[in-house]
Amino acid sequence: MKIFLAAFFTFSFAAVVAQNRAAQGISMILDTDIGPDYDDAGAMAIMHALADKGEVNPLAVIASNKNELVAPTIEILNTYFGRPELPIGAPKGQAPSYGATQKWPEMLLEKYPHKIARTSDVPDAVETYRKILSKQPDHTVTIVTIGFLTNLAKLMESGPDQISGLSGMDLIRKKVTQLVSMAGKFPEGREYNVYADSVASEKVFSSWPTPVLFSGFEIGEKIKTGKRLLANESLNSPVKDIYAKAMPFSKNDENGRMSWDQTAVLVAARGTRPYFGLRRGKMIVEGGNNKWQEDPMGPHAYLLSDMSAEQITMIIESLMMWEGRK
Repeated sequence: MKIFLAAFFTFSFAAVVAQNRAAQGISMILDTDIGPDYDDAGAMAIMHALADKGEVNPLAVIASNKNELVAPTIEILNTYFGRPELPIGAPKGQAPSYGATQKWPEMLLEKYPHKIARTSDVPDAVETYRKILSKQPDHTVTIVTIGFLTNLAKLMESGPDQISGLSGMDLIRKKVTQLVSMAGKFPEGREYNVYADSVASEKVFSSWPTPVLFSGFEIGEKIKTGKRLLANESLNSPVKDIYAKAMPFSKNDENGRMSWDQTAVLVAARGTRPYFGLRRGKMIVEGGNNKWQEDPMGPHAYLLSDMSAEQITMIIESLMMWEGRK
């Protein structure tokens, strides 16, 4: 068993991503808390842009935030980018629920038509995960989480049901290649996605059965996006509308919003090189804080700055300006 684990954990993250690529791109489930921050909208734009380029095969967008405006917001973005049929799920029972202080979701729902009235109307997140994973080829799915870890903890706890005879843990082992997470601050710190549901975070990051790749707070903090979107007069998109509404509310955003979530989608689809380096080990969550345990055979890795923030900003903003299907 020790030999097997060593072989498994020394399998490089680059190889994991390469293995997961197919003719239609990597199969991706995006798990988002879209609402309290608006870089999630930029991350969704990148997912759809890379899907149009053939680099991503989107399977679902699942909310980790119970706020009633979240699912309609996701639907509006999916529809703009030409994928109104993309499944949407949301947590039932106890889960975080946060709105946006800038009221940009309210603006979006007033401006754009949508069929989903509120988040509570969409299917259960865990049920959605189980349905989608059960239908995928083995070891082909990348899950990208850019919000709370609530859904993934509940998926791990789920048992066999009418959807699949496998437990949540076995379903993950069988179907998922890797988890890419915008979470944590490295090598140690306190970050919102981790402490908002710290119990779920501790469960996921201590026991998740596939490799986990982290884009930490310190990565997206340096990448400011949004100004080029607002300066692009020919662009009419809900993503631009969101940034135009939200950016003026904070002086810290006058040069663009920090882009935490976009980096997670980018590396999930394209791999870490040439954008970032990696450090291997294991993230440990205690009381909402995280620390790092160095281990060359560890199951986790976090991104290290490599390419300049200016270069990555240009790449990310270009993808965020992708126009929806006509």
